[in-house]
Amino acid sequence: MPLEPLLPLFHRLNREHFDGALVRSGKPVADLRWSDARLTRTAGLYRRGRRADGLDFREIVLSRPLLEPLPRAATLSTLAHEMIHAWVDQILEVREAHGPRFKACMARINKSQSEFEVSLRHSFPVPVQGARWLACCPRCGLRTPYRSRRKGLACRPCCVTFHGGRWDSTCLLVFEPRLDHQASP
Repeated sequence: MPLEPLLPLFHRLNREHFDGALVRSGKPVADLRWSDARLTRTAGLYRRGRRADGLDFREIVLSRPLLEPLPRAATLSTLAHEMIHAWVDQILEVREAHGPRFKACMARINKSQSEFEVSLRHSFPVPVQGARWLACCPRCGLRTPYRSRRKGLACRPCCVTFHGGRWDSTCLLVFEPRLDHQASP
């Protein structure tokens, strides 16, 4: 399904399930946006932090790659899940991930409607990204697939065998591109 603008969905869910508490001075308490192509392991996230300029930020980000091909209910479920995080954090001012307040709000939303179901963990299909690199140990020949190159990695079996389990530069892995890897679009 094509992506919908998040702001109207946010305002609807805020009215229906949060008594309008997630809007202050006419603006959502968190910025809303669709992710770029990199958010592929989770359907969404709520985060808070401090920008380089010293200003605090809070945002809800939904995964474009995971949610775009799914029905609207998946977007609503994920957005509601992240809105519960914002509500617990900013309205209740409690630091908890999926604690009792989160679960109570989730149960209340699920009981009050049947259009979508908010859950702790999604079961949406996650695209599998193949390993682009092989990390090779020049000493023992061990070859391990990796999605990205990593600096300073050493072969654990060689470190254990030759250096008492301590990291040693003589056991550094050498990365080479995987020839059978198909580049994704």
